[in-house]
Amino acid sequence: MEYLILISVLFALMLLYFKIADRYNIVDKPNHRSAHTEITLRGGGVVFWFAAVLYFLQHFEGHYLFFVGITSVSLVSFWDDIRSLPNKIRLITQFLAISLVLYSLGFFDIVPVWGIVLTYILAIGIINAYNFMDGINGITGLYTLAVLSSLLYVNEYVAGFTSFDFIVYPMVASAVFLFFNFRKKAKCFAGDVGSISIAFWIIYLLLQLILKTESLVWLLFLGVYGVETITTIAHRIHLKENIFEAHRWHLYQVLSNGYKIQHRIVAMIYAGLQGLVSVVVIYGYSHIEDFILFALVLLPLLVLYSVKFYLLKKIKY
Repeated sequence: MEYLILISVLFALMLLYFKIADRYNIVDKPNHRSAHTEITLRGGGVVFWFAAVLYFLQHFEGHYLFFVGITSVSLVSFWDDIRSLPNKIRLITQFLAISLVLYSLGFFDIVPVWGIVLTYILAIGIINAYNFMDGINGITGLYTLAVLSSLLYVNEYVAGFTSFDFIVYPMVASAVFLFFNFRKKAKCFAGDVGSISIAFWIIYLLLQLILKTESLVWLLFLGVYGVETITTIAHRIHLKENIFEAHRWHLYQVLSNGYKIQHRIVAMIYAGLQGLVSVVVIYGYSHIEDFILFALVLLPLLVLYSVKFYLLKKIKY
């Protein structure tokens, strides 16, 4: 019954947001780099912040710094969706929000300085990678479900690191978002507020799990996005492009824009591939050394991703 109420409330909040977005013209207008061709409501990913609010109202003890952090990045990201903000404002907000969760988890007391620096780099990198990958219908919602499902399984059967609902609430939010986004003609896009807020939530969960198990292999739950983002940045540097400007070099963009493969199919491929990687990680955690497991996952992904360059040779892009 609790989850039926949660679904109902999130649906109601989304419908209310659509009226507000339509009233104030909060829309995504396509340009020559876009994977879509029609004006669509932006910021539907605010449902993740709604889920955080509903969770916090019931479980505020121990999570107030997380809530302050996700609220700050959501607010700034939503404003960026409406009116573009300088990169430094977004990065500073993300840095401060990450600082809050690191403090709440006791990172500053148990992790050496070099580890803290690396954590900041990885966390901010993951947040922005998640944002970069939000470009076609269904990809953010489905990929998020793949990641959270893996975390939920680990929490229940491998190493309990957080409460059940703390993972289920964003999963329900993802399902609600997909109802409006996983369509040939999407009702809404996640916007920065969606991709960045759910990335922040996932980072918090991963940090909890890493502290519990003292293992970094769980970062591979984001392996598909990670490999694509890093190799795409390297590719753009090779092309002498500004890596902070919009582009169409991601593999999902090549498949969707260049080869005209339906967005939902591409999104399912990404989510399915990450699901397969997660199965390998969960099994390997108990049977394989961490560095070997990283190699077993990352090397095939790098080889698979190199197919993009072959595909690019076959089309004018």
